[in-house]
Amino acid sequence: MKIFLAGYNVDSEVLEELKKKSPHREDVTPETLSASYARISRDPRPVNELRAVARAEVKRARRSNRDIIFKMGHHSVAEHAVFNFDIIGMSRLSIEEIEKFRLCSYTEKSQRYITLTDDFVIPEEIKKAGLKDVFTKTIKTQNALYHRLYKKLKSYFFEKNKEMAENPKKHSILDGWAKEDARYVTSLATEGQLGMTTNARNLEFMIRRFASKKLAELKEFNQKIFALAKEVAPSILLFTEANDFDSRTYGELEDKAQSFLESSGEGKEPVSLVDYTPDADTKLIASLLHTISSLSYDQCLKKATQLKQKEKRDYLKAAFQYMEFYDFPLRELEYVNLTYDLVISASCFGQLKRHRMATLTAQRYNPGLGVTVPPSVDAVGSRKEFMKMMDETNHVYSLLKDALDCGAEYVLTNAHRRRVLLEVNARELYHISRLREDVTSQWDIRRTAAEMSRLAREVMPLTCLLIGGKDAYPEVYKDVFGKSPKFFPPEF
Repeated sequence: MKIFLAGYNVDSEVLEELKKKSPHREDVTPETLSASYARISRDPRPVNELRAVARAEVKRARRSNRDIIFKMGHHSVAEHAVFNFDIIGMSRLSIEEIEKFRLCSYTEKSQRYITLTDDFVIPEEIKKAGLKDVFTKTIKTQNALYHRLYKKLKSYFFEKNKEMAENPKKHSILDGWAKEDARYVTSLATEGQLGMTTNARNLEFMIRRFASKKLAELKEFNQKIFALAKEVAPSILLFTEANDFDSRTYGELEDKAQSFLESSGEGKEPVSLVDYTPDADTKLIASLLHTISSLSYDQCLKKATQLKQKEKRDYLKAAFQYMEFYDFPLRELEYVNLTYDLVISASCFGQLKRHRMATLTAQRYNPGLGVTVPPSVDAVGSRKEFMKMMDETNHVYSLLKDALDCGAEYVLTNAHRRRVLLEVNARELYHISRLREDVTSQWDIRRTAAEMSRLAREVMPLTCLLIGGKDAYPEVYKDVFGKSPKFFPPEF
């Protein structure tokens, strides 16, 4: 066996320094990795030799990439080229669009842990419509309320949690609670930043999709990111033009639906389980039997159906008995699915969207669904002031919506809600529950995740035997097995 470290991410500024101190080289590009790995299937030479050939013949490597991707359709070779991007000064609204691409990696500036300043994006659409002044005034009023709320909420959380306040190491937690609740009044125009890592295949998909977007901010982002990547790796970014599929499909679906679809304010239930795998516990057992036997799935399902409830419980306990709080459940849980209709705040959505192995589609933000008011805002007597700001925001949103083709949502806040459809398999639901029901999780998504788990337990109780937040895992495990797990979650 031979294993070589073929490459790794290096800061671009380090690369530029190295290039300045060295003779000119054509091979400072991830394209050579794509080209050499593409040759593995047809060239018997060791892959480290193929890499050396690609580095020595960059022009040929680029032609090879184009032929393999364009003519032969093997897009997977582009996945070997990886890019890191610093994205600074984009709005929260546009960052949500970027983070829809679930096979990329993101780390985002958190509004929970960082005290916000008054930085926000003024969209080109709003400038051109002559509505810059009313937009800016509204955002500044929201931000002023954020700072007033933060000050009050900080005092409130320190006073309410005196034991924690006595420990300086806990002060950042209490301060964070104040920030995360105060941010509900800030807009989707608020500037953020993130680090993004993506391979060339997913970057090409992002560029092509954004080429059809109407929002000026996304168009500008798209032009800049394409120019940067193409300079380094032109041969693996090929299908980047706007197309009818991306630009027209949803619009035409909306137009065709107008004759039979009426918008309504009904159905504001925050968490509804609208579909799920019937007989999920039995089908999970059948999937496990299929893995460990030589039987067909139909035969396994028949065997599982014949088991008594206690036998089913005992069998699934065997699937969970060695699982610690940090373990993922067995992959067979992915054959069991649940679909939720959720009405959640922008703040809650910002955390839910990070669960990229789920299937998540979202409607536009809709003031008709109301807003989510943090309980702490009630506790400090600021609900009236908070709701007055929401009313003012909704009024300006209406003005913007009447005047703009797109972009009115910039003025809406983290408190505003949207309806989303979320499908998860049971394995991913465990992950959501572990992370989002934990005591350290933010209260809004913790409430949503807890209700999702409750509804899941009703329809597939055995599948959900050990579901729950990380902090509750020892208790949940003990209830099922009569003893504590081997490892305990660390205290926050």
